Amino acid sequence: MKITAGKIWMYILLLLIVPHVGFTQTEANKIRMEGDTSAVVSDTTIHIFLKPVYILPERKDMSPKQLRQYSQLELKVKKVYPIAKIAAIKLAEYNRVYATFKTEHERRSYVKVVEKDLFSEFEDELRAMKVSEGRILIKLLDRETGNSSYEIIKEFKGGFSAFFWQSVAKLFGHDLKAQYDPVTEDKLIEYIIVQIDLGLI
Repeated sequence: MKITAGKIWMYILLLLIVPHVGFTQTEANKIRMEGDTSAVVSDTTIHIFLKPVYILPERKDMSPKQLRQYSQLELKVKKVYPIAKIAAIKLAEYNRVYATFKTEHERRSYVKVVEKDLFSEFEDELRAMKVSEGRILIKLLDRETGNSSYEIIKEFKGGFSAFFWQSVAKLFGHDLKAQYDPVTEDKLIEYIIVQIDLGLI
């Protein structure tokens, strides 16, 4: 759904008008204050829950260069976003199981099983992934899990492994500590994800 300036003003007007439409006080909704029969207060508080209003970039307002860059970004996000969502679900399950182990040996053995599981599912996609797509995936893992890739590795493999893979990632232009910023740096990615979730693209 395209949001125009006219529609934004319409929503603002609805916010102002709706609370007053169809509401009449009855005697059942009035409480007379003790000792003062002239004072009346209402016991009713109106709560109105409105759906979020998304203001998305308009393609028609983009220059040819901006449109080309945005379209390329959209393709990359659509490619890696499902991987990030699946990884987040798996990570939650891994964490649940990981927390049940009592010994370090059990944890290490489980981590090896997890690694094998992840490689068998995602190896082909990850090997074929471009550097720019990998950078977006790292950001989206932070978005979906609330933890950077560095923190996830550190949690499961320890500080040395996290440091090692961070060093390797740096060689390829990645930063495993990268955090998702939907307000400024990653706002275009967030716009695209909102549209994916709403079924618009």
